[in-house]
Amino acid sequence: MPRRASSGPNLTVIIGIVVILAAGFFGIKFLMKGSGKKMTGAQKMKVADYCENGNSFRGNEYIIEGTVDQRWPRDNGQVVSMLDSESDSLIGVEVPANFNSLNIEREQKLAIKVRVREGGIPVAIEINRL
Repeated sequence: MPRRASSGPNLTVIIGIVVILAAGFFGIKFLMKGSGKKMTGAQKMKVADYCENGNSFRGNEYIIEGTVDQRWPRDNGQVVSMLDSESDSLIGVEVPANFNSLNIEREQKLAIKVRVREGGIPVAIEINRL
């Protein structure tokens, strides 16, 4: 008695594989997108204006976007020198100790939300990688 030819791959299995691959692709894309969230609630700091009179900025919140030039760790926090992406000016930012778990290295592109305290010193209140 002759054997019947097999009917080929099961359509349900093929659809299941496609759904799993699509879910994996979009899941990874969603997770990667979450690390670059945009900051809100503050305007971008004009570093050139800050360099002329930093004391006039005190009490307000701003966003500084740029590249880490240098960093100086301290016992309770660190100071980071940022190269502003628009004006090619350097600005120092105090990073409090509550950001010690964040690994800040030279040449990283960061967006730092700062509050300018007494004396015109910007202090980080939120940090995101770009």
